[in-house]
Amino acid sequence: MNGKSAKKVKNTIIGIPVNLVLIVLALLVLIPIIWMTFSAFKPEKEIISWPPTFIPAVLTFQNFADVQDRINIVRYILNSVIYAGGTTLLAVIINSMAGYAYAFYEFKGKTGLFLMTLATMMVPFQVIMVPLFLVVFKMGMYDTYWGLIIPRVAVAGSIFMMRAAFSGIPKELAEAARIDGLSEYGIFWRIMMPQVKPAVITLIILSINGSWNDLLWPMIVTSSTEMRTLANGLALFVGQNTIEYGAAFAGALISLLPMFALYMVGQKYFVEGMAGAGLKG
Repeated sequence: MNGKSAKKVKNTIIGIPVNLVLIVLALLVLIPIIWMTFSAFKPEKEIISWPPTFIPAVLTFQNFADVQDRINIVRYILNSVIYAGGTTLLAVIINSMAGYAYAFYEFKGKTGLFLMTLATMMVPFQVIMVPLFLVVFKMGMYDTYWGLIIPRVAVAGSIFMMRAAFSGIPKELAEAARIDGLSEYGIFWRIMMPQVKPAVITLIILSINGSWNDLLWPMIVTSSTEMRTLANGLALFVGQNTIEYGAAFAGALISLLPMFALYMVGQKYFVEGMAGAGLKG
């Protein structure tokens, strides 16, 4: 056996226990999700029975009908789509432009301003939610889509990620485009943005996921039933004295499916974008 074959065998032997550990960890993460999925199709009695069952003994779709009867889930889904979609669209534009400016332009106070931007990551949202609510209320955006969307657009972590992505692009590329007569906006949209596609897709996934699952901010800044998001609607199934397990699991499954599909479509770019941000940042 030559040295190359011996090294391959050694790597295979080392890789087996590593892969087994990773499989076990993946199962620990997936089992609660799988159990929740199966429970969405169980009758209420079976969900709370002891000993618990994993696969439904009786398959039922009543839980999904109960969700629609208890809450206006179609309206809540629409609100979540508007909230997540509007936030993501503006977040991609604003955070990408900010990251590009930090990576490619030199201006007075750049380092201090960037450090101040990063410092906001250390401030918990709970600290600023009351002042933020007062600003939204005074500006007349309370209980509106703009009140939901605008305060959640600029995110320091997203700016940092986009700056890291743009920092990996040679500045000579922008200089060559300027010589060819391309405007600054043209350079940004037509030259630079396609170069950081993995980071942009990562930003889209993180922004949509964060807005879709956001419970606290929509609860603070909206008051009418018509403005509730899906996360707010699902919270109604968990009360102080009772929990509607079947409807809660069915609603959670409905909420999970769009995010699962989004990640499956963009997972390749998501992993690449996160790795690039970590290495270049």
